[in-house]
Amino acid sequence: MGKIVMIAAIGKNNGLGKDNDLLWHLPDDFKRFKQLTTGHKIIMGRKTFESFPKPLPNRTHIIITRDLKYNVELPSCIVVHSMEEALNLASNDPISYIIGGGEIYNLGMPHADFLEITRVHESFNADTYFPEIDKNTWKLIKEEFHSSDERHKYNFTYLTYKRENI
Repeated sequence: MGKIVMIAAIGKNNGLGKDNDLLWHLPDDFKRFKQLTTGHKIIMGRKTFESFPKPLPNRTHIIITRDLKYNVELPSCIVVHSMEEALNLASNDPISYIIGGGEIYNLGMPHADFLEITRVHESFNADTYFPEIDKNTWKLIKEEFHSSDERHKYNFTYLTYKRENI
């Protein structure tokens, strides 16, 4: 079984998004997301998939939905109906990423080995939230602060957590 990494950008109040959209625009975070996930399987919910203008290049999209009729006729996309199915498909890869949304993060948390979090230093009005990161389960192993600038409206910090028992 390969490593499962949950990757998310979240506000101080764990806000992820509102109306199926992000709450901020952080180009360096997009770059980091692309760099980490390219060449890997990415597991997501249907709404997250549908928020993309098109599938992300050089990644296999595993889309979880309860809708048994839902179908995506693209070679880079696989539709499944449970987190277990998604994880099975990802099991042969050295590393796979769970990329959202809120419900998928809740389902994925017990299975994740690492968390790659971009903590945006602001609270936002959101309708979707990332689950609490339990400090008894997760150990912070890397931290990198980025201050706001002309391209980034908010300060943010990249945080890498490792599950304590691995």
